[in-house]
Amino acid sequence: MAGVQKEQEYLLDVRNLKVQFPVNSGLFGMQKQFLKAVDDISFQIREGETMGIVGESGCGKSTVGNTIIKLIEPAAGEIYFAGQNITKMSQHEFEKIRPQMQMVFQDPYSSLNPRKKVFDIIAEPYHVQTKLSKAEIKERVLEMMSLVGLDASYADRYPHEFSGGQRQRIGIARALALHPKLIICDEPVSALDVSIQAQILNLLKELQEKLGLTYIFIAHGLPTVQYISDRIAVMYLGKMMEIAEVDELFAHTMHPYTEGLLASIPIPDPEQRDIDEKPVLEGDLPNPLNLPKGCKFCSRCRYAKDICREQEPELREVTKGHFVCCHFPLQ
Repeated sequence: MAGVQKEQEYLLDVRNLKVQFPVNSGLFGMQKQFLKAVDDISFQIREGETMGIVGESGCGKSTVGNTIIKLIEPAAGEIYFAGQNITKMSQHEFEKIRPQMQMVFQDPYSSLNPRKKVFDIIAEPYHVQTKLSKAEIKERVLEMMSLVGLDASYADRYPHEFSGGQRQRIGIARALALHPKLIICDEPVSALDVSIQAQILNLLKELQEKLGLTYIFIAHGLPTVQYISDRIAVMYLGKMMEIAEVDELFAHTMHPYTEGLLASIPIPDPEQRDIDEKPVLEGDLPNPLNLPKGCKFCSRCRYAKDICREQEPELREVTKGHFVCCHFPLQ
């Protein structure tokens, strides 16, 4: 991204991040290829901000979150957190930073240990990272439960006794236990009913205002990301296609892929469907091991020209704060 500023101006500064996974193919799996899950992306997040990352399945958005929190090691690039380059840190050094970066996972059913009671699930970070007494841990756990809207009487129950929404509240309480600065929400509402999704989103917003949290919010759908985010980054096949403030992105969409995602949002009023008809995404995702030359989106883009098929565009700032990876931005 053009004009990267001093790292201390941001809580998180991701620079030229690349993540690759080896894939065995060919006869008897003898041919080794590399899947570029994240391909040279850069973005920054200020403290107290919510950055939404959206895109189709397999675009690399969850890999970005897992790499930031060092569950996956990058192939190249740098990640600065609160001014410190965490990509250069050993696991021992990173253990001091880890409490400040937590994650809320997608599936509230598999992310909680079914053999542990709620109290023990939320208390585990205190046992691992602190030297608090049993009485102090109990006080903190009950405080976290109250914060996310769980009654103290639930502390001795097991995860299977709760609904999906309640389980996600337990996961959020666990993530908040060590008072982190950054929380990565990896599709935290996609496995929940629509009515429960709204409750969890509202809870996340309330917690952000109360605790001054910074979020990376990963999701499939633009409406969910629009509701909770300050800025949105649109990903496609490991690349950032467009980054902008929420209102700017929806009002002045510049990338054809973003245009297609917006067109896929259902319109509840039948009379408006024909009036507001927009070009939908055409074709299928290309093979990620055999990507087209030039722009990665050119095989599905109705506006593609010869240069798009030959030369890969760079993410550039077209208007203030609005970045787009396209040779011919819309509007």
